[in-house]
Amino acid sequence: QLQASGGGLVQAGGSLRLSCAASGDTFSRLDMAWFRQAPGKEREFVAAIRRFGGHTYYTDPVKGRFIISRDNAKNRADLQMNSLRPEDTAVYYCAVGSGIILSALRSTDAYPYWGQGTLVTVSS
Repeated sequence: QLQASGGGLVQAGGSLRLSCAASGDTFSRLDMAWFRQAPGKEREFVAAIRRFGGHTYYTDPVKGRFIISRDNAKNRADLQMNSLRPEDTAVYYCAVGSGIILSALRSTDAYPYWGQGTLVTVSS
């Protein structure tokens, strides 16, 4: 089970830190990602981190602004979001999956387990 938190209302240029808490003892063996879904749009990939945290991946619009990290000992992953823009407004979801190949890392279909989502609103 995944529990996302940390969303809220922030002005453009501000920062938020999202967290995803996982239950159970398999988190460290799973790849983890953040996706987002803006109103009227499809869910899109934001960032991913491999199970041991050695490799991270980002969608181009957030590169240099967002940082994904994880603490396997705490069964937790975070998304630090800086320099937020109005176009970052969306519901953010965390998701995990096992042994995801690189070409599928950005696909929602690769992640069978999802958190409930947390709303991020960036005002201009």
